[in-house]
Amino acid sequence: MFKSRIFLLVVAILIAITLILTAAFVLWNYMDKANQDPQEQAQSSANQVKAAKKLSPDETKANTVIMKDILTNLATSNRFIKASFAVELENPKAKDEFEKLDFKMKAIIVQTLADMTPEQVQGSKGFDNLTSILMNKMNPLLTAGKIKQIWITDNVLQ
Repeated sequence: MFKSRIFLLVVAILIAITLILTAAFVLWNYMDKANQDPQEQAQSSANQVKAAKKLSPDETKANTVIMKDILTNLATSNRFIKASFAVELENPKAKDEFEKLDFKMKAIIVQTLADMTPEQVQGSKGFDNLTSILMNKMNPLLTAGKIKQIWITDNVLQ
């Protein structure tokens, strides 16, 4: 009887250790993904999208939404930006969904720009950072497909 109690105790301890290690592993993986910066997240999601077949220029244009002349203040007082964007999506259904949600997408752009300083939106690094942030904020709203790329087609910083 004493040996069976020790055996049950050892088995219970081993099960508890296994559960703790499994929980730690899952938490570690979750925290690792949460700690990626927006640019890395956008790059990994872009790499997943790149695995799809290459589209012809006509198909690419058919899956692209143009957002012209979005004007908003920047975080710095008395500074503003006027920008136009071309948003390339995976498929026609995603484009249709994006167009239906255009008011939300414009609001995301305006809010994102309003939190940025002029230094954060200048140069190729600033453009890359901005498009990465926008992709990370816009993609969760889409269910029929994802954004492949956001292009800044026009930019005036005052």
